[in-house]
Amino acid sequence: MADTTKARDDMTPEEREAFDKQEKLREDAEQAALPYKWKQTLQDVDVVIPVPAGTRGRDLEVVLKKKSIKVALKGQAPILEGELCKEIQVDESTWSLQDQKEVEVHLEKQNQMAWWEHVVTSAPKINTKKIQPENSKLGDLDGETRAMVEKMMFDQRQKAMGKPDSDALKKQEMLAKFKAQHPEMDFSKVKMDQ
Repeated sequence: MADTTKARDDMTPEEREAFDKQEKLREDAEQAALPYKWKQTLQDVDVVIPVPAGTRGRDLEVVLKKKSIKVALKGQAPILEGELCKEIQVDESTWSLQDQKEVEVHLEKQNQMAWWEHVVTSAPKINTKKIQPENSKLGDLDGETRAMVEKMMFDQRQKAMGKPDSDALKKQEMLAKFKAQHPEMDFSKVKMDQ
């Protein structure tokens, strides 16, 4: 992989674009050849596995473990089996049979800050650097993450208007309080860096 990356860095923009298109076609072909379809967010991985029409839940063997998965029709070779790309939260992961023709497996990621390169380690990898995450709503985020994102958005707006960011405003506020508490001191030579 390092040789490919190094060679790609030496390419002209046109060569790089052609190389990326070729890699995307190769990746798409590899993914299309898998006996399942999958998609992911940072929080979870959803796998859809086609099964013969009329399949019932009792006909399936689905085993979800922290680091492995197995989906098979009883008495037959597994459709999907192997070591997972990364660990999952077993208690939060589920599977269901849809319309007696598809098994939907929902895997809740243990590390919800990483993209998976593949579902099982034996499958071809995807280029996780090319993933375009869906925009999420602030309301979907947990409190701490939401506060951090809102602070970043505020700081970005302030910077665009040439105004101080939240940290500089906090310093100014602290200095104003200190001045109020100590009117006897001379603050005329105090310089605030932003």
